[in-house]
Amino acid sequence: MRAFPLVLIGCLLCCLVLAPAPAMAQQLHCKPCYYGFGKVQIGTSVSYSFQLSNTGSKTLRINSKSIQGASAFSFGKFPLPMSLQPGASVQLPVIFTPMAKGYVYATLLLKSNDPNSPLSLRVHGIGFYPNAAQLAATPASLNFGNVAVGSSASLQVTLTASGTAVTISSDGSNSSEFAIVGLGLPVTIQVGQSLPVTVQFTPNASGSASGNVGFTSNAVNSPTVVSVSGTGVAQQAHNVSLSWQPGDGSAVGYNVYRGTSQSGPFQEINSALDASTNYTDYTVVSGTTYYYVATEVNAQGQESGYSNEVQAVIPNP
Repeated sequence: MRAFPLVLIGCLLCCLVLAPAPAMAQQLHCKPCYYGFGKVQIGTSVSYSFQLSNTGSKTLRINSKSIQGASAFSFGKFPLPMSLQPGASVQLPVIFTPMAKGYVYATLLLKSNDPNSPLSLRVHGIGFYPNAAQLAATPASLNFGNVAVGSSASLQVTLTASGTAVTISSDGSNSSEFAIVGLGLPVTIQVGQSLPVTVQFTPNASGSASGNVGFTSNAVNSPTVVSVSGTGVAQQAHNVSLSWQPGDGSAVGYNVYRGTSQSGPFQEINSALDASTNYTDYTVVSGTTYYYVATEVNAQGQESGYSNEVQAVIPNP
């Protein structure tokens, strides 16, 4: 994965160049822990393999696997019981075979001698008939990260029509903190064409917020739903704003890490994968010096190494 520059705004301006470094985890670890199969024609199958790793210091024994949810999901070849040595990895294949149209989801459970067992992985997908109107939303989820209470942040989702033209008749949100802005309705998207749509997060209180925004249309998978989340944070006297340019275009999100010593150790400070190319840290303490690094994550859940550091010196009040 190609390196990308990271810029610190406000406290200082500098570039970060990513260098290979392993992500740290403990015990039985999934990377990623969720996957969306997207639209799959009914009666056909698509497979995906999750990477499972033992990042602890003791041998892990995976004893059982199960699926809770839609029967459209099944496991590929993964014989049990399985022993996983420290530092070792194994692929867990999962197959999606939709038999009916619409959105389905499931939770995969792996039981082992990990004290935190079972390990949960989430999958979802959409079954569709060919040559029917379909409306896809990319990405399927948006995370706004930390946003100061009373202010707003915006991210874009791209709607794409397939099969035949799609006419969107209405949109909506199930949370007052998330809104679709600037979309004039009704609107028709011709087959093979896309329409960018802006979603806005305006937290009205501190704490985590989540919900769904949706688009009602003549598509067979209507309504098309995008999950949204973010965290409202109280206004602080100081904050640190970071921004960066994407790397080779394969990233689906970014992680931001912070430490109080040069060269680390670093702790991840974003609550979920950040889809945007900027991040504001509202949790800084006056009189403290912080060091920041970042990574990018691709669609397969692979994470780049740490970038080089940027330093932020927080003034006293």
